Amino acid sequence: MSVLDRARGGDTGAFAELVEPFRRELFVHCYRMLGSVQDAEDVLQETLTSAWRGLGGFAGRASVRTWLYRIATNRCLNWLRDAGRARPGADPAARADLPAPTRTGETIWLQPIPDALLEGLPDDTPGPEARYERREAVSLAFVAAVQSLPPRQRAVLLLRDVLGYRAAEAADLLGVTEDAANALLKRARSISFERPAAEPGGAGRGEAGRGEAGRAGVGPLSARQRLAASRFADAIEAGDVDAMVALLTDDAWLTMPPAPFEYQGRAAIAEFFRHVGLADGRRRYRLVPAGANWQPAYGCYVSGRAHGLLVITMRGELVSAFTRFLDNATLPYFGLPRSL
Repeated sequence: MSVLDRARGGDTGAFAELVEPFRRELFVHCYRMLGSVQDAEDVLQETLTSAWRGLGGFAGRASVRTWLYRIATNRCLNWLRDAGRARPGADPAARADLPAPTRTGETIWLQPIPDALLEGLPDDTPGPEARYERREAVSLAFVAAVQSLPPRQRAVLLLRDVLGYRAAEAADLLGVTEDAANALLKRARSISFERPAAEPGGAGRGEAGRGEAGRAGVGPLSARQRLAASRFADAIEAGDVDAMVALLTDDAWLTMPPAPFEYQGRAAIAEFFRHVGLADGRRRYRLVPAGANWQPAYGCYVSGRAHGLLVITMRGELVSAFTRFLDNATLPYFGLPRSL
């Protein structure tokens, strides 16, 4: 008797054996759809519960993997449609004393994902429709750009351009016609490639992080890049604004989701950190190394208390963007404490 037949017969061990090879990639798919590690965890559990309950109706016309992606994608769409799951926003009053930002961007909900949760993803080359490399497709710039899309456009872009499903397959997964799926994809590509997206930690504004500049932070870092990121963190800990700014590209961005304030350029970023007291000792950071979205990351602590997570994007041996996530909720996923 096959594993599938045993699972259909109510064998929970066989069901676990059936779905386990796809658990990690389904989790990452849910993360790309939702931009949240916590939500992805919850929706993955819903997906597996739904799959267990609906196993008797699985006709085998598609692979188990495709069947699971159908359930996961539609569970994500339901989650996004649920108006009751409001995202926490920034408190404007709490940051009223900040210097004038370069611009006030869109408030896009996004959490970083620990590198440990990205390990073990399949290394096989995606299908012919895929347009994004494995590491690029989990970079902060890409995931943030995806969050700016309406849910169905988001889904079809991921199914086609990340997972490599053909147009007919993606349409079937979403329960729409092939023409409708193609129209959704065309619009999604238009938005993500042409609109200047608000990209926390983004390495190049717009174009969903593609192109020469957009590929900053994609792929394994060299030893020299890792050293530069470490020197940048050391400068922040030392309160040495000049040393920190010297490691920035001329067009570097500082973002602080979910706050909409964005600062671009060495002068604006230096002014920001001097204003909040980094240079004169009024605020001292301790940074604890982590890793997020295959990018250098650090848990931020002030006076021993957690103050979010810092994620760095490199371009060559300089920092092209750094994102201070103000939410402490993801720290446990990185194995970081709430206080030191």
